Amino acid sequence: MLKHRRLPVVCIETRHAKAYLKAQINKTDRNDARGIAQMMRVNLFRPVHVKTRRCFSIASFSAKNRRPPAPASQKQRALLTARKLLQGKAIAIENDIRGLLRNFGLKVGAVTALKFEQRIRELVEGMPELSELMEVLLEARRTLREQFTGLHRKLLSIVRDDAVCRRLMTVPGVGAVTALAFRATIDVPARFRNSKAVGAVLGLTPAQHQSGESSRAGHISLCGDGMMRTLLYEGAQAVLTRSVKWSWLKAWAMKIAQKRGLKRATVALARRLAVVMHRMWVDGTEFRWTKEETVPAAA
Repeated sequence: MLKHRRLPVVCIETRHAKAYLKAQINKTDRNDARGIAQMMRVNLFRPVHVKTRRCFSIASFSAKNRRPPAPASQKQRALLTARKLLQGKAIAIENDIRGLLRNFGLKVGAVTALKFEQRIRELVEGMPELSELMEVLLEARRTLREQFTGLHRKLLSIVRDDAVCRRLMTVPGVGAVTALAFRATIDVPARFRNSKAVGAVLGLTPAQHQSGESSRAGHISLCGDGMMRTLLYEGAQAVLTRSVKWSWLKAWAMKIAQKRGLKRATVALARRLAVVMHRMWVDGTEFRWTKEETVPAAA
């Protein structure tokens, strides 16, 4: 509404505002309003990017390309959050079922999601009261899994029709979920001065502590989007431990693992993945498995 009236709209960073207002002895609504006004007056605030609600551009919907515009980043984020929520609830029920059966000396063991119900029914066979209880929990789990599958299919359909996501998926360790989450998190790639800044925004760079002659780098800052950071870390783990195809990215991370350990190498690779994906998005290029650029043969 304010933007329609051509009024400036600024969202400030909450942690920075909290640190500034913490200096006040008495916390009241009046003091908070006065403190925020003072921050705006002396330009001490940090603006935060607000994700788009409608993503419409000439490139995505032109005369030659009649496909509908891509969903807004906020809608994509809502889809990812709902999908993760259903998945977490289903896993929580499975863990609760395992815990309940363990009290009766019944161990589920390692079993796939498809054979989970069959395994539970085998364990509670001949125990009517426990079997009735397990059926209720299995029904709830089944409903959550079905709804999760529906949202996952919707996510795959969005990625299938999105050229940026398909390009990002050429990076090793990056699947459909990671590609869509990166697109929704970054939203507008031009808002970063360079690709290296993406790692800091996602909390994958070390926090610095300097005082006098003392200067040390601590753990990663863990700022920014936690879901995106987790997906990048899982993608880096897949590259280092499960990926069979070799690439310059894996070779770079393996050198770090030999010197500083696998955990630090995984974090470094997660940060590098974010930088590479942002650069690919800006340049409109696909991932190169070798650093040697192919030179076209002379005609």
